[in-house]
Amino acid sequence: MQARRIRVTGIVQGVGFRPFVWRLAHERQLSGWVRNDAQGVEMVVRGKPALLDDLVQRLSTDAPPLARVDAVEVHAELVQGPIVDSGSSFVIVDSLDGLNSTAIGPDVAVCTDCLAELFDPADRRWRHAFITCTHCGPRYTVTRALPYDRPQTSMAEFPLCAYCAAEYQAPADRRFHAETTCCPQCGPRLALRDMQGQFLAGDPIEQTLCLLLAGQIVAIKGLGGFHLACDARNPVAVARLRLTKNREAKPFAVMLANVTSAAPFAHVSAAEQVLLESRERPIVLLRSKAVTDAALPGVAPGLADLGVMLPTTPIHFLLFHEAAGQPPGSAWLQQPHDLVLVMTSANPGGEPIVREGAEALTRLAGIADAVLDHDRDIVARCDDSVLRVNGDQTLFVRRSRGYAPLAIRLPHAGPSVLALGSHLKNTVCVTRGDQAFLSPYVGDLENVASCEFLDETAQRMLRLQGVLPDILAHDLHPDDYSTRAAAVLAQQLGVPMVAVQHHHAHIAAVCAEHGRCDPVLGLALDGFGLGSDNTAWGGELLYVDGAQCVRLGHLEPLPQPGGDHAAREPWRMAAAVFHVVGRSAEISTRFNVPAAKTLAAMLQRQFNSPLTSSLGRVFDAAAGLLGVCSHMQYEAQAAILLEQAALRHIQAHDWPPPMLQGWSIQPGMRLSFLPLLEMLTQAPVLDHAAARFHATLVAGLTDWVMHAVAKTGIRTLAWGGGCFLNTLLSSGLALQLQQRGVTVLPPTRTSAGDGSIALGQAWVAMQSSE
Repeated sequence: MQARRIRVTGIVQGVGFRPFVWRLAHERQLSGWVRNDAQGVEMVVRGKPALLDDLVQRLSTDAPPLARVDAVEVHAELVQGPIVDSGSSFVIVDSLDGLNSTAIGPDVAVCTDCLAELFDPADRRWRHAFITCTHCGPRYTVTRALPYDRPQTSMAEFPLCAYCAAEYQAPADRRFHAETTCCPQCGPRLALRDMQGQFLAGDPIEQTLCLLLAGQIVAIKGLGGFHLACDARNPVAVARLRLTKNREAKPFAVMLANVTSAAPFAHVSAAEQVLLESRERPIVLLRSKAVTDAALPGVAPGLADLGVMLPTTPIHFLLFHEAAGQPPGSAWLQQPHDLVLVMTSANPGGEPIVREGAEALTRLAGIADAVLDHDRDIVARCDDSVLRVNGDQTLFVRRSRGYAPLAIRLPHAGPSVLALGSHLKNTVCVTRGDQAFLSPYVGDLENVASCEFLDETAQRMLRLQGVLPDILAHDLHPDDYSTRAAAVLAQQLGVPMVAVQHHHAHIAAVCAEHGRCDPVLGLALDGFGLGSDNTAWGGELLYVDGAQCVRLGHLEPLPQPGGDHAAREPWRMAAAVFHVVGRSAEISTRFNVPAAKTLAAMLQRQFNSPLTSSLGRVFDAAAGLLGVCSHMQYEAQAAILLEQAALRHIQAHDWPPPMLQGWSIQPGMRLSFLPLLEMLTQAPVLDHAAARFHATLVAGLTDWVMHAVAKTGIRTLAWGGGCFLNTLLSSGLALQLQQRGVTVLPPTRTSAGDGSIALGQAWVAMQSSE
């Protein structure tokens, strides 16, 4: 007989790992104990050496579905402690507090076993809105602290009834030590209220569906916050939601019962179906069918993509079950259903998502007609994730629920860093050893509530990871709230600050997730980031070697007449093109805008027209020149419509040839697309011109990168920035570079946009200390 002390680290709490160990031990007639502690799962096991070896192997190979085993440490020694009391049995013992080095997993959708119980009229959890087990349900959003035990979650307020307690203590049960176990007897409970806070009589699910089908807007509490829901087939309801939420044109996502129900509205590939049905349950951007605008009027007006998600929580499933007539069993889940619900985050005014019922009654007054609430607290906000499939690549538009705060393994360990991210699409990153924990989506730091949410998220991430940071990392921009917040925290903690230039951070994030420590070329293409020369950057060719970043080249700068206004009004960037090519006199007649004459004079005097090297503004200029979009109603609308026009041509005629004289590389590795933009001033056919614009961008950027390859000898390129969410640009450029022998490193575990900036900041700060 031998005894071994074993420690398992990774995502091993809240995923059924201790019951899994218990079963392995009992199957092999081993004795000992297992427990959660601040580092993960610890066990002491006694038995025959061959059986102990087999158990150790299966800890990694047969781990529960939600677990992620990072390391298994084994020590063969004479051990003391609880093993003495376990006798010949194997037991689960109480958790042990300490300095935290484990992690909590993300929230996931209801598993198939729980769904089978949910729709079984003979089961005691029939239609129970909070059904869960060790394999599914909330984790991050209900956890107050680690180790992950019920008293440290928002389920602490719901003592287990006798039946649930028996399941919790039964080793062979799926809910053995499942901390969110509950039932109708022990709670939580649903409640439907009007906007005056009065409870509405009847079954909350049934009454909610009635309100939705009657054209009402209902705020529905989800895992990480409330959604605003309405009947997507009802144009009056959709229009009212747009009006009251002040969301004039930005598309809504819809929730459908299953993939079969999505078929009338969107094309669904095999890869997209896998994403839709995954336990993470993200919103997936699908290619719309021709009938979608008419079938779902006002949901995604005039757009080629439709954001689709499937039910995530038991509440979502119950709404569709109610609409189906409450059929017994699970067969109805595979059948097509007519109900289509708009599901949009309840975040009025661009503020953080609403998470509590009382908050919903005040912040959603004038928007929602009722609130479907419950008494389980949401400890942490967590918005929906958004993804799209591009060929064989999956692109994160937003990485949040279902994925955050899963750790990203770094190439090596280093000092602990708290990185406070970017001004827009903010996330927070905390590093611990060789792991980086990227927070759920925080949002744009454009209001007080969002800034407070950043502070709250930073403190929560530090607390959950048990980290006292050695370094504070932030953006180079001195006026960003994240920079000011970093300064306050650094002073409080007495630790140094590291400022990281925005586009350096984009490339560093990609290097971090790909585990690259060697020098790479970096291509950062986006709308704005303050450069090291205090000007607006956004089209950058970089040499990146850890904490070192050299600007090899950039796009030829264009003036932005009106400064930030030019980022919202593409006609201004189009007018700037006329000015730069010596045709300022045409501005007032070409653009039917009251401010056109004033803007032409502004450009002539070089007044309030800062230069920018941004590729995002090149997209805006092209959209303005082609008449695609003169004033944007949401971010990147011009670029989206331009890509959509190009796709129409490419799908009908294939890629057109690039405009051979459409770009030039000037001294100093300045890439100019001015010839291309001037050609667009006379383009006769929109779709063809948009396609040639994209083809020429790809050709010019390829030429530019190959110049850098020849200059540096480096044949690995990492890229980042919001422009790479354009599938024509990213797929076209990847193909051209790979054909020329360049290894392309795209973002795969984070977004190409600013949601990855915090990861890049953290990785640069770690290496700057070496």
